[in-house]
Amino acid sequence: MPLGFNTTSLLGGGQSDLATWIIAISILVSTVLSILAFLGVAQGIQLRVWRTQIEARLRVLEGYVNDVKGEGEKLLKKLGVKDTERVIGRAMEYFVVEPVSIEPTDITKRLERVIRTEEERIEQIVGLALAGRELGEEEQRIFRNTVTLLGIANALNLLYKYLRHMLLMGVKTKNAMLVAQLWMILPLYMRIAKAYRDAAGVIAKGLPIGDAAGPLVAYRLAHMGEPIEGYRELAKDTVYTVVGIDERRVYIVRAKGPGSTVGRPGEAVEKLVEDVLGGNLSAIITVDAALKFEGEETGLTAEGSGVAMGDPGPEKIRIERLAVRHRLPLYAVAIKMSFEEAINAMSKNVVKGVDKAVEDVIRLIGETSRPGDNVVVVGVGNTIGVGL
Repeated sequence: MPLGFNTTSLLGGGQSDLATWIIAISILVSTVLSILAFLGVAQGIQLRVWRTQIEARLRVLEGYVNDVKGEGEKLLKKLGVKDTERVIGRAMEYFVVEPVSIEPTDITKRLERVIRTEEERIEQIVGLALAGRELGEEEQRIFRNTVTLLGIANALNLLYKYLRHMLLMGVKTKNAMLVAQLWMILPLYMRIAKAYRDAAGVIAKGLPIGDAAGPLVAYRLAHMGEPIEGYRELAKDTVYTVVGIDERRVYIVRAKGPGSTVGRPGEAVEKLVEDVLGGNLSAIITVDAALKFEGEETGLTAEGSGVAMGDPGPEKIRIERLAVRHRLPLYAVAIKMSFEEAINAMSKNVVKGVDKAVEDVIRLIGETSRPGDNVVVVGVGNTIGVGL
């Protein structure tokens, strides 16, 4: 080897060649990807990836539907129904047509008629399968829970078919943006679907759910006050009782329970105020579960004005119109929780919120009325698992 040979220059030359090859390969790959993107191949690959992931989620959702159907079948068999598949199938495919909204005159009454027809028809479908057999008290509770469970099955089935429709339509028309939007929003839909699936097991067992917070507040108030008048039924599945609290006559309204039902609180309050009290009262206080914001603690309570009621409109507007006719103040107490907590088994934090809401209602009664006054308190919500 010659004395003047420089090994570093040889290595440097090798590195230079390697860098040149890397740059050349990068340019080639970029060119190929640009051509594929121009021809739509890359978009097609992305579409297949999204489709695969969405189809996997849809299979999970289909499993949720089958789980709820299974729970419904068990309850129907407890009631002695033999053709369970037919009953479940009819309930799952049931649909509701909204009333005409272009002409708003009397729309709430028309909506009320549509909603009640749906409720009565689902009950009728299950009732016909019982062949007119009289139900005992326990069977009545199972019957109410079954109707609610079939409603959950209907909602999940509709959600599954809608999402599947959006996917197939996007693939059929090769609309990558439609599939992309579905892919992005799907986690939220799956969260809702899982909450419904989990709620089905809770309802099948007849356990109190988060939405039963309002009726539970009514139950606590009814048992801590001085009894004046026992329970009487005012409207379908809706009762009231009268107790003495801080020298006031408190009329407590709630769904009957312990079966799954929300009753008809608006109709009940209207009859109570006009037919029983003749408008002679100081205030109407409604208590209900309310959706919390992310970051808020479960079980927090808040005081407000208006009617605390997650109703499509007919029941709520009855109380609002009643308050206008008789110039009554409307006070509300909300118990905050997430959507999942509202439809699943009542948690300890929600129970703590119920305790706090009872204190809030008693304070409101004392601050908004005088001794000897009449006050109406409405425990709004699904009364499953909460007896009288």
